[in-house]
Amino acid sequence: MTMKWNGRSVLALVLVSMVASSFLTMGLMKNWSGGSSNGTITASASSLFRGSQEYPQEFKKLLEAYSAIKQEYIENVSTGQLVEGAISGMVGSLKDPYSDYMDPATAEEFNSTLHSTFQGIGTEVTMQNGRVTVVSPFKNSPAEKAGLKPNDQIISVNGESLEGLDLHQAVTKIRGPKGTKAVLKIMRPGVPEPLTIVCIRDDIPIETVTSQIIEKNGVKIGVISLTQFSSDTADHFKEQLADLEKKGIGGLVIDVRGNPGGYLLAVKEIGEVLIPNRGKIVQIEYGSNSKEKEEYFSKADEAKPYPIAVLINAGSASASEILASAMRESGGYKLIGEKSFGKGTVQSTMEMADKSQLKLTIAKWLTPKGNWIHEKGIEPDVKVSQPDYFNATQLPTDKVLARDMAGSDVKNLQLILSGLKLSPGRNDGYFDEKTEQAVKQFQAAHKLPVTGKVDAATRTALEDSLREEIRKPDNDLQLQKALDVVSRDAKAK
Repeated sequence: MTMKWNGRSVLALVLVSMVASSFLTMGLMKNWSGGSSNGTITASASSLFRGSQEYPQEFKKLLEAYSAIKQEYIENVSTGQLVEGAISGMVGSLKDPYSDYMDPATAEEFNSTLHSTFQGIGTEVTMQNGRVTVVSPFKNSPAEKAGLKPNDQIISVNGESLEGLDLHQAVTKIRGPKGTKAVLKIMRPGVPEPLTIVCIRDDIPIETVTSQIIEKNGVKIGVISLTQFSSDTADHFKEQLADLEKKGIGGLVIDVRGNPGGYLLAVKEIGEVLIPNRGKIVQIEYGSNSKEKEEYFSKADEAKPYPIAVLINAGSASASEILASAMRESGGYKLIGEKSFGKGTVQSTMEMADKSQLKLTIAKWLTPKGNWIHEKGIEPDVKVSQPDYFNATQLPTDKVLARDMAGSDVKNLQLILSGLKLSPGRNDGYFDEKTEQAVKQFQAAHKLPVTGKVDAATRTALEDSLREEIRKPDNDLQLQKALDVVSRDAKAK
């Protein structure tokens, strides 16, 4: 897999937001060719305007500011500090949440996490409007189990505000050793009060492909879930698809819900075996300084002999959206679920001479029919929302919920009880007798002290029970709709 900054043979593109909790970098590191013999940028301030090499006249202003600070500022400031600040300022002025700069120390720390597993809470984040914003928690990660959702804004970690920090500084505070707590204060769209979510950091394995067979209406349907697009995802996908086909599936559901993206090469290789008639997978358009375009096409002459549907939601971003749009526009397959995230840009990560890294948005990608979904997302063909209790958050860890209390915590408790088919009698956030009886019923069924109060033990049991309900395929309304669509199409053939 290679990427040329000039000529741009792009087989591996960064199509994913900056990642929290030591997620895969998804970037191909390279030196930025600056004309010197070793392919790196070299120029000292003293020689900036000497010799035959030409620089923008605006650089004189930069040199004037540099000289004034070095000579007049009240404290000594290192040249390195000023250079790092200048680069960070230039990248920040782009106002692009996906362009980013890491100094050598930050880059080393970030790259040290690129293994088959990492420790953290397991979520991808980006910076939007000055706030650390969740793109998608990884499936079965501490972040997902704790109830983090796409578009949640993390405003503090363990009581430390993230205001004013850049993304890497914020990520450093969020991640940490296995077994430690990350107490997150978040703002959630549509929720007036900040929420507190506690994540217990853990090992986050990078297992990107899982599959199973579910029978629906007499049809054996393969379900392949893709959690992200890493370097080996396409190989694993093809292996598991071949295994499902050997078992005689009559249909296929591809689940990219909560998938934040990854390598273009991975989604390209998957599209090559799924998109019929050598159809277009994606087209890439580069920046204003280049009119160059690239297009990628399938290698398959015919469609699979069974119907296919694709599941998407608000956590489906970037490479996931490439696959979803290609499956619909070039393959004629249905998308089911909720509107996707909406990331239609391409990033390239370059390693500089001192091992710092510069990540820049260099292109945008378009769907096969030429649509740019950036900040718009993709609307599904069949819109299906999950049950309300799928949106329940953690219960408070710092207080006991009991009779006659009121507020958002009690309302969330009532949502959880309803999801467990225990009627609290109301859902307005007031802890009355019927809510207390529902809690007692739960405690008795789980051999807990029957107090009617939600203490630590009851809270843990309630949350564990709700997660079990959410994981049951029968309760996944989006999956069930996809299975219905595929089974109906299979019988119609």
